[in-house]
Amino acid sequence: MRRLSASAARRIALAAQGFAEPRPRGRIDARHVRRVIDRIGLLQLDSVSAVCRSHYLPLYSRLGPYPRELLDRLAAHGGSGPSSAERRELFEYWGHEASLLPVALHPLLRWRMARADVEAWDSVRKAGEHEELLAEVLALVRERGPLRSSETGHTRTSIQRGMWGRHDGKAALEYLFYRGSVSTAHRRNFERIYDLTERILPAAVLALPTPAPEEAQRELVKIAARAMGVASEPDLGDYFRLPRLASRERVAELAAAGELEQVEVEGWREPGYLWPGAKRPRRIAARALLSPFDSLIWRRERTERLFSFRYRLEIYTPAPKRVYGYYVLPFLLGEELVARVDLKADAKTGTLRVLGAFAEPGADPATVVPELAAELETIAGWLGLARVEPGRRGDLAGPLRRQVAG
Repeated sequence: MRRLSASAARRIALAAQGFAEPRPRGRIDARHVRRVIDRIGLLQLDSVSAVCRSHYLPLYSRLGPYPRELLDRLAAHGGSGPSSAERRELFEYWGHEASLLPVALHPLLRWRMARADVEAWDSVRKAGEHEELLAEVLALVRERGPLRSSETGHTRTSIQRGMWGRHDGKAALEYLFYRGSVSTAHRRNFERIYDLTERILPAAVLALPTPAPEEAQRELVKIAARAMGVASEPDLGDYFRLPRLASRERVAELAAAGELEQVEVEGWREPGYLWPGAKRPRRIAARALLSPFDSLIWRRERTERLFSFRYRLEIYTPAPKRVYGYYVLPFLLGEELVARVDLKADAKTGTLRVLGAFAEPGADPATVVPELAAELETIAGWLGLARVEPGRRGDLAGPLRRQVAG
């Protein structure tokens, strides 16, 4: 079995995610955006907008300042119309959580749609038990769509309870969404506007044959392997959130067929699986702030193995108990995660507020701070903010304030 050093595995992973290449110079167009999405496979969606909506950030991290409307256009987030389905390039579904995915992946996820009563979480499955409600809501979408969940006429809450409880109309739409009967036509203030899937996706994509679940899952693992470069079996299965047994079986099948190479990685307890076409650069010269939902770091166990960087999202942690902050972005410099910053975009004052700035153990502030300040200025400009304002939390706060002021 081939053995990879920890640094080699880290560089392979970074290269697979697009960080071995310099950011493009000059005008950035849809071709650049497509190239990134093709490389990483999907973009995770999230409603938190402390900096900006999270799905915009992975493209920024790899491309630098790019027009966000490029992504909106590919996802048809800006509107709808009779001919928009044939032009749509991305659709929304449960990939790695709620995600934007290339429309060509739709057949590979139909096994999940067919298993909504098993695969979906409890609150969505409960909506599936109300057949009369589902039929009524689906008929309404067919007749009046695209529509918002509030337009279903079912605004009481009886199916779902608790923190994530939704009214019955929303619960029914979410079940139909999981089942693939409806999809996101577009978004308004980030709210899903639902319509029949047949009116949203290109007819040519819907006409593609549905592969057997095992075949589809193998293809999803291959997409994950190419996007990760080197990864453990649980890492590969997590990329598209495959069931654990399916993940183990599909990875074993691909390894037996020679489509994945099993390797030993320094410091890893589990075997690694190397994508045969993975690039193996000797040096990475990246500089990027990373969304908490970036595919490079969204599996926290792998992030710790690759970068010795323990990362936890503290959005749902009570403020007094947070260690680093509400919306913390790791800072990639070279091939290491060297710092983390708690950011808040304040559009009213035109300010990017750095609520906290923290160096990782062993990072040299004299090297990190100028690069971090430059990247903060760049992302602030991309967000349309006039200035960066460092706060006082964290060991990098003082040096960062002096660097920005100077």
